[in-house]
Amino acid sequence: MRRFVVAAVLCNLMPGIADAMTVSEFLAKTRALKAEGMLAMFSSDATLLKREIGGIAAEYRAKRLADKAGGRPPHSCPPDHAKMSGDTLLAALEQIPRAQQDVSLKDGFAATMHRLYPCAR
Repeated sequence: MRRFVVAAVLCNLMPGIADAMTVSEFLAKTRALKAEGMLAMFSSDATLLKREIGGIAAEYRAKRLADKAGGRPPHSCPPDHAKMSGDTLLAALEQIPRAQQDVSLKDGFAATMHRLYPCAR
Protein backbone atom coordinates (compact mmCIF):
# COMPACT_ATOMS: atom_id res chain seq x y z
CA MET A 1 0.00 0.00 0.00
CA ARG A 2 2.81 2.37 0.89
CA ARG A 3 4.42 1.88 -2.53
CA PHE A 4 1.13 2.81 -4.19
CA VAL A 5 0.88 6.03 -2.19
CA VAL A 6 4.48 6.96 -3.03
CA ALA A 7 3.88 6.28 -6.73
CA ALA A 8 0.70 8.39 -6.70
CA VAL A 9 2.52 11.28 -5.02
CA LEU A 10 5.41 11.09 -7.51
CA CYS A 11 2.99 11.13 -10.45
CA ASN A 12 1.42 14.31 -9.09
CA LEU A 13 4.80 15.96 -8.51
CA MET A 14 6.20 15.10 -11.94
CA PRO A 15 3.84 16.37 -14.62
CA GLY A 16 5.60 14.49 -17.43
CA ILE A 17 4.79 11.12 -15.89
CA ALA A 18 1.02 11.50 -16.06
CA ASP A 19 -0.78 11.42 -19.38
CA ALA A 20 -0.74 14.75 -21.18
CA MET A 21 -4.05 16.58 -21.42
CA THR A 22 -5.61 16.39 -24.86
CA VAL A 23 -7.24 19.25 -26.73
CA SER A 24 -10.65 17.61 -26.29
CA GLU A 25 -10.14 17.28 -22.51
CA PHE A 26 -9.02 20.90 -22.25
CA LEU A 27 -12.01 22.14 -24.23
CA ALA A 28 -14.43 19.99 -22.21
CA LYS A 29 -13.05 21.38 -18.94
CA THR A 30 -13.25 24.97 -20.20
CA ARG A 31 -16.86 24.46 -21.31
CA ALA A 32 -17.73 23.06 -17.88
CA LEU A 33 -16.07 26.02 -16.19
CA LYS A 34 -17.92 28.50 -18.40
CA ALA A 35 -21.18 26.84 -17.38
CA GLU A 36 -20.31 27.49 -13.72
CA GLY A 37 -20.11 31.23 -14.34
CA MET A 38 -18.49 33.25 -11.54
CA LEU A 39 -18.06 30.14 -9.37
CA ALA A 40 -15.47 28.88 -11.86
CA MET A 41 -12.91 31.26 -10.34
CA PHE A 42 -12.84 29.06 -7.24
CA SER A 43 -12.55 25.77 -9.10
CA SER A 44 -9.38 23.71 -8.92
CA ASP A 45 -9.90 22.96 -12.64
CA ALA A 46 -9.47 26.68 -13.43
CA THR A 47 -6.07 26.64 -11.74
CA LEU A 48 -5.16 23.38 -13.47
CA LEU A 49 -6.07 24.73 -16.91
CA LYS A 50 -4.21 28.01 -16.40
CA ARG A 51 -1.11 26.16 -15.22
CA GLU A 52 -1.33 23.62 -18.07
CA ILE A 53 -1.67 26.16 -20.89
CA GLY A 54 0.79 28.57 -19.25
CA GLY A 55 3.46 25.89 -19.10
CA ILE A 56 2.84 24.82 -22.67
CA ALA A 57 2.97 28.43 -23.92
CA ALA A 58 6.21 29.13 -22.02
CA GLU A 59 7.82 25.95 -23.34
CA TYR A 60 6.70 26.74 -26.89
CA ARG A 61 8.06 30.29 -26.68
CA ALA A 62 11.41 29.10 -25.29
CA LYS A 63 11.80 26.55 -28.09
CA ARG A 64 10.82 29.11 -30.73
CA LEU A 65 13.38 31.62 -29.39
CA ALA A 66 16.07 28.91 -29.14
CA ASP A 67 15.41 27.90 -32.75
CA LYS A 68 15.70 31.53 -33.83
CA ALA A 69 18.92 32.03 -31.86
CA GLY A 70 20.33 28.80 -33.27
CA GLY A 71 19.60 29.80 -36.86
CA ARG A 72 16.87 27.18 -37.27
CA PRO A 73 13.61 28.16 -38.97
CA PRO A 74 10.89 28.99 -36.43
CA HIS A 75 7.69 26.98 -36.25
CA SER A 76 5.60 30.16 -36.13
CA CYS A 77 6.22 33.90 -36.25
CA PRO A 78 4.03 35.74 -33.75
CA PRO A 79 4.72 39.44 -33.23
CA ASP A 80 7.20 40.28 -30.48
CA HIS A 81 5.58 40.36 -27.04
CA ALA A 82 2.32 39.03 -28.45
CA LYS A 83 -0.35 38.18 -25.89
CA MET A 84 -3.15 35.89 -26.97
CA SER A 85 -6.42 36.23 -25.09
CA GLY A 86 -8.06 33.15 -23.64
CA ASP A 87 -11.04 33.64 -25.95
CA THR A 88 -8.77 33.77 -29.01
CA LEU A 89 -6.95 30.61 -27.94
CA LEU A 90 -10.19 28.75 -27.23
CA ALA A 91 -11.66 29.79 -30.57
CA ALA A 92 -8.51 28.61 -32.35
CA LEU A 93 -8.49 25.26 -30.51
CA GLU A 94 -12.19 24.81 -31.31
CA GLN A 95 -11.28 25.08 -35.02
CA ILE A 96 -9.35 21.81 -34.76
CA PRO A 97 -11.69 19.17 -36.21
CA ARG A 98 -13.24 16.98 -33.49
CA ALA A 99 -11.69 13.88 -35.03
CA GLN A 100 -8.24 15.43 -34.45
CA GLN A 101 -8.82 16.79 -30.93
CA ASP A 102 -7.34 13.70 -29.30
CA VAL A 103 -3.85 15.13 -29.82
CA SER A 104 -2.00 16.48 -26.81
CA LEU A 105 -2.74 20.05 -25.82
CA LYS A 106 0.94 20.78 -26.49
CA ASP A 107 0.61 19.63 -30.12
CA GLY A 108 -2.73 21.41 -30.50
CA PHE A 109 -1.19 24.64 -29.20
CA ALA A 110 1.73 24.32 -31.61
CA ALA A 111 -0.62 23.72 -34.54
CA THR A 112 -2.71 26.71 -33.48
CA MET A 113 0.36 28.97 -33.31
CA HIS A 114 1.50 27.78 -36.73
CA ARG A 115 -1.96 28.48 -38.19
CA LEU A 116 -2.41 31.90 -36.52
CA TYR A 117 1.14 33.17 -37.01
CA PRO A 118 2.65 31.63 -40.14
CA CYS A 119 6.13 32.73 -41.12
CA ALA A 120 6.69 34.51 -44.42
CA ARG A 121 8.42 32.13 -46.79
